[in-house]
Amino acid sequence: MTDPVDESAQRLATARTRAASMFAALPEEVHELGRRFEAAGHELALVGGPVRDAVLGRSSADLDFTTSARPEQTEAILREWTHDGAIWDMGRDFGTLGGVRHGVRVEITTYRTESYDPTSRKPQVEYGDTLEGDLSRRDFTVNAMAVRLPSLELVDPFDGLTDLSRTLLRTPVGPQQSFTDDPLRMMRAVRFVAQLGFRIEDSTADAIEELAERITIVSAERVREELVKLMLGAHPRGGLELLTELGLAAHVLPELPALQLEIDEHHHHKDVYEHSLTVLDQAIDLESPAGSGGPCEGPDLVLRLSALFHDIGKPATRRFEPGGAVSFRFHETVGAKMTVQRMKALAFDKDTTKRVARLVELHLRFHGYADAPWTDSAVRRYVTDAGDLLQHLHRLTRADVTTRNRRKARALSRAYDELEARIDELAAQEEIDRIRPDLDGNEIMRLLDLPPGREVGEAYRHLLELRMEHGPLGAERAEAELRSWWESRSGS
Repeated sequence: MTDPVDESAQRLATARTRAASMFAALPEEVHELGRRFEAAGHELALVGGPVRDAVLGRSSADLDFTTSARPEQTEAILREWTHDGAIWDMGRDFGTLGGVRHGVRVEITTYRTESYDPTSRKPQVEYGDTLEGDLSRRDFTVNAMAVRLPSLELVDPFDGLTDLSRTLLRTPVGPQQSFTDDPLRMMRAVRFVAQLGFRIEDSTADAIEELAERITIVSAERVREELVKLMLGAHPRGGLELLTELGLAAHVLPELPALQLEIDEHHHHKDVYEHSLTVLDQAIDLESPAGSGGPCEGPDLVLRLSALFHDIGKPATRRFEPGGAVSFRFHETVGAKMTVQRMKALAFDKDTTKRVARLVELHLRFHGYADAPWTDSAVRRYVTDAGDLLQHLHRLTRADVTTRNRRKARALSRAYDELEARIDELAAQEEIDRIRPDLDGNEIMRLLDLPPGREVGEAYRHLLELRMEHGPLGAERAEAELRSWWESRSGS
């Protein structure tokens, strides 16, 4: 039987060897940068995510460094290193400057400490004097490792290498102090669970639960950025479950814990919280592989958010009906409005918000089809209403089937297979995804001798309605229908 201690030591030794190899393989431009800082009497170290990823055997596009040099000293070295002075200093207020040479981009930050005033959303920054001090202000021990340049010495004062081998998240200093200094670290913890499959050390999790309300002092934009990274991770469900369990969701995404409706003793409705997370898992399974160029290529933020939000209107619309049944009438409409409100509060862009809310609004549209197959007109409306979100709606609708009744699940799957086949058939016949009336606005104005205005729009919508109902009419019939409509309208 293998000794766990020996096995752990072997893992650490392997990680060190792997990391050393990756550090040595850094671009020559990086090694030269280290020599320039050393020659000027300053320390320079690769730090954070790139070091963690190297230990894991992954390459990183980010090259983040920390230095004993002050920003003006860093700027002088960077200008020489780049040769053409191609640097940027938008982060100068935080001690950060960047540069690029031969395609190698670097960002360098002066050793620092930072903390939040209890009433402020912005960190207060002070420069530090040592690499170890700088590492102590990092979020977790696995990110508190550094590699000195040009010597390539690994600096690991908080035993992050061991934690990394155990996939454990722990803060370099006491977690209460760490999360008080920067509350966003609590969001990062659950994000790393979703992104890297890590687990949170018990006392660190307890501190998050204790200080969860403090996340409210962090700007919506920074919270949103962490939430997006969580949702795009390999294990978003695990991160969302911790977000809820540790109390953070109550402040940043309160609609999520609100889905934990009490289940009545006769189980007349599903556990909406567990159902929503299962729909998310199933939607992810339906994404096209990354890099494939297929529809909804993973990770697809719009699909994942719509899966998570699709039932958030249920708590507000739950009604207990006679006989013990439970209903959620119009929860899709209410849920779409709630989605917009939450995404605005989190400072999402308008386009993403609009797309996710539209999918939430449409997610129930299919469910009548299995009981009574639609007319061609109804299929055209389904496609037109979905617009460029049709492929997302296909996947969301399929993911929304979580019944344990295999016969019912197979029946729903067959019904949706049939609907997709009909959509494809109609698309081949009519270019259904680009449905337009048989006459355009210019033709309407010419035939009815109208100037641009409201009446032209009404005529256009009338012809579009006919097109939906009957399919392509042809120019001659469309003109006759238009004139008939105009005469009846004028005579009324």
